[in-house]
Amino acid sequence: MTLRDLPNLISVLRIVLVIPIVYLLVQRQFGLALVLFAVAGISDGLDGYLAKRYNWSSRLGSILDPLADKLLLVSAFLALAWVGEIPLWLVIAIMARDVIIILGGIIYHYLIGQFEMVPTWISKLNTVFQIVLVLAIVFSLGVYTLSPAMINGLVIMVTITTLISGLDYIWVWGRRATLASKQERS
Repeated sequence: MTLRDLPNLISVLRIVLVIPIVYLLVQRQFGLALVLFAVAGISDGLDGYLAKRYNWSSRLGSILDPLADKLLLVSAFLALAWVGEIPLWLVIAIMARDVIIILGGIIYHYLIGQFEMVPTWISKLNTVFQIVLVLAIVFSLGVYTLSPAMINGLVIMVTITTLISGLDYIWVWGRRATLASKQERS
């Protein structure tokens, strides 16, 4: 093991943190869960910084980093829905979007060819709103109560960006598949 492996180890740590975070959310220990979220957030920034700053990027890291982020977010949403703090329909919408993206990528790979999945700006915005919503709810339950209007506004923003992002992926990858298919026939 070398220093070059440090970003990947940090990503693995973030994956391991999912278990205690989910446990704390389900046990309604929101203050401590918020602390671990902070650790996960700092580690996400740190592994990205190290990978870019020292050119320690790797194929494994390009898989581990988004996997850690997605596991943490989806697990947090599921745990918060379990304890009744996030509507179940929102979790279903978020997960349906992710399944559509994954299935679309698999179908594209097997029918068209290899591709590089690059998040769109609306997808990045959706991720930001998802993170802010989880943090706002956990903060509100564990530290200082935020207004229901603020939480509901974030739920609406997550819903809108989830729908637009899912449709955007379908549109963009559908167009790429159509173009690739036309090029193949010519």
